[in-house]
This record gives sequence, structure tokens and C-alpha cells, in this order.
Amino acid sequence: MSSMTRTGVARQRSRGRTGSARLILLGGIVGIGSLLAAACGDDEADEPAAAPETTQAPAPAEEAAPAEEAAPAEEAAPAGPAAHCAAGETDGDLTFYNWAEYIDDELLAAFEAETGINVDYTTYESNEEMLTKVESGAAIYDLVVPSDYMVDTMRREGLLLELNYDAIPNSANIDPAFTNPPFDPEHRYHVAYQWGTTGIGMTYEVLELIGGESTWAVLFDPDTAALVPGSISMLDDAPETVSAALKYLGYSIEDVINNRNEAAIQEAGELLRATNERLLKYDSVTFGDDLVNGEVDVAHGWSGGFALSIDEADAYETHVYTIPAEGGVRWVDTMAIPHNADNVCSAHAMINFLTDAENGAALTNWTFYGSPNAAATPYIDSEILEDPGIYPPPEVDARLEFIPHAGDMALLIQDQLTNAKS
Repeated sequence: MSSMTRTGVARQRSRGRTGSARLILLGGIVGIGSLLAAACGDDEADEPAAAPETTQAPAPAEEAAPAEEAAPAEEAAPAGPAAHCAAGETDGDLTFYNWAEYIDDELLAAFEAETGINVDYTTYESNEEMLTKVESGAAIYDLVVPSDYMVDTMRREGLLLELNYDAIPNSANIDPAFTNPPFDPEHRYHVAYQWGTTGIGMTYEVLELIGGESTWAVLFDPDTAALVPGSISMLDDAPETVSAALKYLGYSIEDVINNRNEAAIQEAGELLRATNERLLKYDSVTFGDDLVNGEVDVAHGWSGGFALSIDEADAYETHVYTIPAEGGVRWVDTMAIPHNADNVCSAHAMINFLTDAENGAALTNWTFYGSPNAAATPYIDSEILEDPGIYPPPEVDARLEFIPHAGDMALLIQDQLTNAKS
């Protein structure tokens, strides 16, 4: 979930750790098996699927009844353009629009070598930036990586193609916990890519100064923030910043958005405006590196971004990723095909390639985010699987929430960050 254009030299990921990863989630976080179950109302899916034979392929798109809330057929592109695609078939070079530093260049090169086509890889810093590009048609993309709530938005607006699962046989490797999500109930438009959480990275010095327990007060309460010896940053992402403010104020993110509580959104916006003067910057790109390099002592950001930076700097003794006691955001990023994609077979081929067990593990071993690919588990580095900052325990499952589809409240949410920054 960090983003930096990968047209330059890629940063080399450290493969040899000098000690076990210690991204301690103070306050706890959900495990992979309960990640989607909580939102879906499934109380029995508390453990991750440990082997590929426990998974099952999602129903092919043509067998699924249309989702009740999906856009009308005349607005949403049908599955037809992809119906002829076979597994591994390509129909031209692939334009891949993704969060940057979210895939290893070696995986892209391996796909090119396997298929004989080129990958034009470009990046974005927020879901909203990607949505604007797809909506406007300013550029045509064959494959995008929207987060959960953005899948909901895009499918409702008819901006995504239904997938042809016959062309994605490796989708059988996806843990069933990720195949019936509330943002795409019939699993027609996406395949899970990576998952993680949003919280706060800080130095252990700051953690001690604020009493040994992580809290959103380190961002939003003037007296607590005054204890921070250095600077503070927040994500440049309206849904994430507003959600953080809502959690500090004691609201449920899902309740506020689902019940259209505009007053709560505006209250969160007022809090962001009051917080703005204490921030060094809003940043969704280098927040992890800024933390370990000492540019900031507290940063709001995504779990894997902190994991990568702390690992690369071997900063386990000095820095920590935390989930505040008030709770935080959990999310799933997905692979989806825009409605106007030129090369839909090539897009299906890339999805199938990345859901291969070993390729799925290579993705997680590079990004340090959780993998939804159950078949990949035997190939994922043990240090990652055992790291509670990446595959966390379930103690505070109830305090972690998805950001729901905001509908026409999306503009109100965006306005809160825009106004705070201005």
C-alpha cells in the first residue's frame, strides 16, 4: 500500500534477517481467517486455511446471479469480452496500474518471460487517484488493484468487467475467507491480492512517553502529541484519515458510513483541521522510511509499509508498528479489470500467474503484507508467517473495521481532508 513509481532502480528487499521480526501490535489485531468473516457475519472462520486442498474455486461468473446492488447491465460491461479467454492466454501487452512498491520487478519479468508480452507498469498513491483515471478514460488500463471499498464503488458504477474464472484456475488457491466479501458478495469482479491493516508506526521512545500503549491520541490530542520529540505524519488518503479520526472520537467507521452520519464525518473533519498544524506532512509513499530514517517519530500508515522499512533498516530494537487501543482499519487489496480494458485475456493471465502458489508467496515475501493465497503458505518465509505485525492475533478483532462503500458521502469524506490541508 505504499506507492513510489518503479521506473527507477528498485530497492532491494533484505532476505536475510538478523533476528525475528517484531512488529508488535499493541492492542492486537485480527488473524487472516477472521479478516473477512467479521464483515460477512461468519463466526466460524477464525483460523487461516493451512493448505491448498482446503480451498475451493469461486463459482464461475456465468453461474452467479447478478448482485442485487450491481449497476444495471446497460451500464456495466458484461463478462462477454473475457468469455473466450483460456487459462494463460494473452491478447496483447499488459497495462498494469498498481500501488507502487507492491510487486517485485522479478515477478513482472517472470510473467513477461512466461508469456512473451510486455508489462507497462505504472503506479498511483490512492484509490481515488486510480478511480479518477479509470472514470475519465484518460488512460486505458488492463489490470488495476483497488482496495475493498473501491471495488464496491467501481462495480456499482459499472467500471469493472466480470471475471472469467475458467481463465483463472489458480483462483482455487485463494482462502475461502476471501471469496465471499461484502464489497463483492458474489465474487464476480475481483480476486484478492494482499491484505493488511492501518495503524501507527512510532519509536519505542515515543511509546514509552505516551504510557506504553498505542493510541490515536498521539496524533489527535494536543497534550499527548506534545510528548512526541520529533515530527508526525499522516496518510494522504481521505478515507484513512477520516477513519482514524472517527476511531479516536469513539465512532464505528462502518456505522457512521452505513448510517450516513454526516455530522460525525464533519466532526472528524474538524478534528483533522485542528491536527493539521501539528503535522510535518501528509504522505502515502515514504511514511515507513521517514519513520526509520528519523524524519518523523510517529507516522500513520499501512502495516506492510512499516514492516518493509523496519526490516530493511534492521530497526526492530527502536521502532514498532502498532494498532491503537481504540482500533483501526483492516483492508483487502484486489485485482480487477476495468470495463474498458484492451487486453482482457492478458489481464486474466496475470491474475492467474499471481495466484499461483509459489508466485503468491514470492509476492508476500517481497511486500511483507498478508497473503490471501492459502496454497502459498508453505512457501512464505517463516519469519513473515510468525510475525504478529503481519499475521496478527485476534484479540482486538472487534476493534478493526473495513471502510464501507461511501456512495455520495465519498465527496464529503474527501472534502474533510482537502479542507484540513488547506
